[in-house]
Amino acid sequence: MHVNHSFRERASIALTGMGLFMLLLLGSFSSDAASANTDTAETTAVTLDHTRQWEMHNAQGRAYRIMISLPDGDPPQGGYPVLYVLDGNAYFPAFHAARDTVARYHDTVIVGIGYPQAQALNFRRRSYDFSPPAPADRNEPPQGGQDELLAFLEQRLMPRVASDLPIDSRQQSLFGHSFGGMFAIYTMFKRPALFNHVVAASPSLWWRDQYLLPLEPEFQKAMQKRPKHPPSLVMILAEGDMPQQIRDARSLNERLQPLSAYGMRSSFTLVAGVDHATVPFKTVALVMREVFESP
Repeated sequence: MHVNHSFRERASIALTGMGLFMLLLLGSFSSDAASANTDTAETTAVTLDHTRQWEMHNAQGRAYRIMISLPDGDPPQGGYPVLYVLDGNAYFPAFHAARDTVARYHDTVIVGIGYPQAQALNFRRRSYDFSPPAPADRNEPPQGGQDELLAFLEQRLMPRVASDLPIDSRQQSLFGHSFGGMFAIYTMFKRPALFNHVVAASPSLWWRDQYLLPLEPEFQKAMQKRPKHPPSLVMILAEGDMPQQIRDARSLNERLQPLSAYGMRSSFTLVAGVDHATVPFKTVALVMREVFESP
């Protein structure tokens, strides 16, 4: 289906908390919001043009706020490439601003996966969604929802997006930061054909004594069978990340390099002048280039 421009111009997202903060930084706020006085600024809804949102539930009944940055005009041949952004409450506004502003990204789609609550990073929800099961005596904060989230992405959200917009099934990407970066790599190991590009910013590979390590050999075997569309992995680390975090990501990248013989690409980038919390905002342009301009 084609995106109707009048519909696109009417669509909007209401954001609060960090979303409002990011919009103020990016200069993407509406004139009404800009003129709000200091007494009402914290409660005034801010809208993002060319977006829409809805609420979805996973098979277990947990709610997600889904935010879409709508493409401009007719789809390219094969459909729109799409980037799924975890922790959407925090990071979607910056990616939307880049998509909506930079002309070469107008024919792309950004999907933010967030939570109905207003806070930018919902600590308990993301701790559960992005992590493996934990022993009962070590399950605080809640952990163990990674397979539920993976099933939600694969079986509910991605089909829903593809039913609303003509999506290029060969150009679907996933971005995650910290715990979200760990989950993104887990997704690549478990479902290597699901996303063409995976970007993990400061992934928490140290979690639970590097629990992802036992999954790596099966992934390597799958790549050695020369899949038709092998995924790429981009790991972006901050200069201010923990030394172990940097070492773990660099080591994983080195172990994956031999898979280039089978078409799988992996890269490691260390970004100077940023820390763990700020690296997602510093590297939006890098992520967009990697997922939308790489083969």
